[in-house]
Amino acid sequence: MNKNYTIALLPGDGIGPEITAVTKTLLKAISKKHNFHLEFNELAFGGNAIELNGLPLPKETLEACKKSDAVLLAAIGNPKYDKLPREKRPESGLLQLRSDLQLFANIRPVKILPSLINESSLKPEIIKGVDLIVVRELTGGIYFGEPKGRFINNNEERAFNTMTYSKREVEEISKIAFDLAMQRKRKICSVDKANVLEVSQLWREQVECASKNYPDVELNHLYVDNAAMQLVRNPRQFDVIVTGNLFGDILSDEAAMLTGSIGMLPSASLSTSGPGLFEPVHGSAPDIAGQNQANPIAMVLSASMMLRVGLGEMQAAEDMEKAVDEVLGQGYRTKDLISESDKKLSTTAMGDKLLNAI
Repeated sequence: MNKNYTIALLPGDGIGPEITAVTKTLLKAISKKHNFHLEFNELAFGGNAIELNGLPLPKETLEACKKSDAVLLAAIGNPKYDKLPREKRPESGLLQLRSDLQLFANIRPVKILPSLINESSLKPEIIKGVDLIVVRELTGGIYFGEPKGRFINNNEERAFNTMTYSKREVEEISKIAFDLAMQRKRKICSVDKANVLEVSQLWREQVECASKNYPDVELNHLYVDNAAMQLVRNPRQFDVIVTGNLFGDILSDEAAMLTGSIGMLPSASLSTSGPGLFEPVHGSAPDIAGQNQANPIAMVLSASMMLRVGLGEMQAAEDMEKAVDEVLGQGYRTKDLISESDKKLSTTAMGDKLLNAI
């Protein structure tokens, strides 16, 4: 074996350890098949790190992530941590990790698999053939803008946040989106609220400037409210959607539900250099944790994205994706996707089917 990669593995909370175990087994098998080696460095993060040392992102975890070739995260969070100070909650650890790794671009593919077309709450004729990507700016906007805070004014408590973007930030995320569009259908939709927000006016101007370097890509703009409506009205019109942090957070989850289950979708968060972070779109689902019911497929597909985008192991990624298609095509489902004619599997049993397909 002449290729070795170090993977920072963050099982996290809830169903995270269960879907991580399945995915790790599949990655070991696929790396052996394709003659490369994955060294897994399993690290505390999120709620389990809080239990160990009181912080969601320990220094040693952050340093290990920075030194890795890729970071693979399962899920974090639990309602029991909601009463902690904001800076000590699992979600704050995730924001810090994204910021410290300079992961400014979040990539969420949404593709309707023929075997799952009836799982969506939308009619099959609406979602058939949907294949889109949401590109979300991840380290700017209202989640990171300063100033922010809470204060008392005339005996009334108020709170405020600042939504801000620089020309450079919009240029960087635009380049990611346009490069992706060049690899696909050469169509891009930029989503903003330029009719009322100055920050969105800057956003739109800079996306227009970026488009001059990509004359073969068709660019259009939508206000975020119209984009939300169009995603459920006619999702096939979209190929690549690029938008800011807040709007992207909302629209990417809406787009995810076109598939019928948020448990099916992967994501990647990328920087200009350094390791990318690959994680399922879904949360930690503490209500089913430890019951061997969780759907591991989003985690498996996140690992496939890691192989393809983070490590350049294209054939290995393709084999993992084919295994998912094969098992679903045979009618096997976990509890979240089950219908009368399907064959219900536990988390580990789904992992075994995927391993056999590989």
